[in-house]
Amino acid sequence: MKNKVALITGAATGIGRETAIAFARKGANVVISDINDEKLKETQKLIEEKRVKVLSVKADISKEDDIRNMVKKAVEQFGRLDIACNNAGIAGESATTGEYSIEGWDKVLNVNLRGQFICMKYEIEAMIKNGSGSIVNISSILGHVGFAEAPAYVASKHGLLGLTKTAAIEYASQGIRINAVCPGFIETPMLEDAGITTVEETKQYIISLHPAGRLGKPREVADAIVWLASDEASFVTGHPLLVDGGYVAW
Repeated sequence: MKNKVALITGAATGIGRETAIAFARKGANVVISDINDEKLKETQKLIEEKRVKVLSVKADISKEDDIRNMVKKAVEQFGRLDIACNNAGIAGESATTGEYSIEGWDKVLNVNLRGQFICMKYEIEAMIKNGSGSIVNISSILGHVGFAEAPAYVASKHGLLGLTKTAAIEYASQGIRINAVCPGFIETPMLEDAGITTVEETKQYIISLHPAGRLGKPREVADAIVWLASDEASFVTGHPLLVDGGYVAW
């Protein structure tokens, strides 16, 4: 991937940070984006250690202007966009469908589905000019199965898989591959914030849902993303790749 340009959203922590570092390790120049500017700067320093070029852009993917500016700056800085990993997302509130707030529903769908759509819209526009490109959307195991008290998150991740498959069909003839990675429960700040990894009883229950007998590591997901984005996966498009320790295989 030497000298290719990879854009990663939600790169301040967790899977996004590990993915940005993984692309840099392969020699790609990296554009990183997030709403958390302080953590994003930490990611930038880690990437700079890999001796590649890095551009940080603070952006909220629920805002079209931020997304347009993010892609514009990437192209202005590097002259092209080869790879995009649409990782940014939120978990949302925890409640049953009948008790879920409309405001909470709108917030999750606005980021996890609408925001991803707009990212793809501008990324595809840039990649068409190249005549090639690779997009990897970060869905979830919950894009394949249901999960109680997470209706908005589950709906957004199911919807993202449908969007991924549709766009893959539309742009395959133009040399643009579009895939998704569907992680299981991964040890990230998102799980900490939800209390999943900080409450031992909850953690052990979640672990028990994975035949592998453990939670995943961000690096394991990052490696799958980099492979899907690479030329090694040149005949793979429209695919939802599970990285879930067997969660969906039960």
